[in-house]
Amino acid sequence: MRDVLAMIMAGGGGQRLYPLTRDRAKPAVCFGGIYRLIDFTLSNCINSRARKIVVLTQYKSLSLERHLRLGWDMLDSELDEYIFPIPAQMRTSGEWYKGTADSIYQNLYFADTVNPRYFLILSADHVYKMDYSKMLAFHQEKGADVTVAAIEIDQTVASRFGILKVDEEDSVIGFEEKPERIEVSPGSKQSLFANMGVYIFNSDILRESLEEDAHKETNHDFGKDIIPEIIHKARVFAHNFRDENKKEAKYWRDVGTIDAYFNANMDLVTPDPALNLYDSDWPIRTYQGHYPPAKTVFAQEYPGGRLGICLDSMVSGGCIISGGRVQNSVLSPRVRINSYADIRESVLMEGVEVGRHSKIRRSIIDKRIKIPQGTEIGYDLEADRKRFFVSESGIVVIPKGTKIP
Repeated sequence: MRDVLAMIMAGGGGQRLYPLTRDRAKPAVCFGGIYRLIDFTLSNCINSRARKIVVLTQYKSLSLERHLRLGWDMLDSELDEYIFPIPAQMRTSGEWYKGTADSIYQNLYFADTVNPRYFLILSADHVYKMDYSKMLAFHQEKGADVTVAAIEIDQTVASRFGILKVDEEDSVIGFEEKPERIEVSPGSKQSLFANMGVYIFNSDILRESLEEDAHKETNHDFGKDIIPEIIHKARVFAHNFRDENKKEAKYWRDVGTIDAYFNANMDLVTPDPALNLYDSDWPIRTYQGHYPPAKTVFAQEYPGGRLGICLDSMVSGGCIISGGRVQNSVLSPRVRINSYADIRESVLMEGVEVGRHSKIRRSIIDKRIKIPQGTEIGYDLEADRKRFFVSESGIVVIPKGTKIP
């Protein structure tokens, strides 16, 4: 992996994840209590022995860049290893990034200083475990110009992804971005492969493709423009996703909507979650603050008494469950649940405080929100819609900075 430059695209606004992305870039959104979404891609890089990594930022990047500085300043620059952000600089024009391909094109000037043999192009907002070195070995074995990571999917969800048509030699012979219909022969067992947004390019091929695309009227996007065009003039192969998650079903999630984000978090508190966060052979790294251990207090089990209890939940450091109940929920660091409060199926981010006798259900509460005593959230969605954001499936979201009277 010494000949590889990893470029992580982290500049998207994440409109579908609003209002969690109102004040931060999508890759900086918290997940699973202590992580940020970008931690999964960065951990994949480190676990794959990729040591030259740049993060291309743009939209509301302060929180993301602070996280990189606090949690990912771990490589030795004297050994030519690094992880650092490159903010959008309008280097090739007076415009911000016009698409995923344009974000790479505008930063080829940096690649000139590295002169890598291969480019590893990654997204910063997917949750999965993947060894990119195995993908590189496949790329080299096939003598490929471009390799696209692909995952087998069901026909019913094909319209949400870029769909690859692959022959018996793993060569990509067709590509369609988010097709409305997929024609599958009756009784056919042919697999549908979705584009995961993970690419390996030979250096010269990437430069030629991006230069050509930059002078056309396109979306300047890998999925919509670069890949459909390049399959007709280069050796493009599909690498069937090899999951490092050690579960029966492969795990790869695009948590780009509120409902998808909420469901992925709720899966983590099930008895056997689909995502294994406890595998010491494939650690997911992040910034860990200096928090005291989580604790529960008050255990007076009598009528009217207080009981600090936590069931089927993930509780981060610094949390205090002080006489309240938490069930099927994810608590980020320094959350406080006060007496007689009841929290069910919810995601509470760092510094949230829930007042006495409050009831919260199927909600996402952003950082440092103070829930006043006796507040009910998630029980009357019509009333909640007048105050907060409510998703299609009825998930209540309270964004950062909200003042609840």
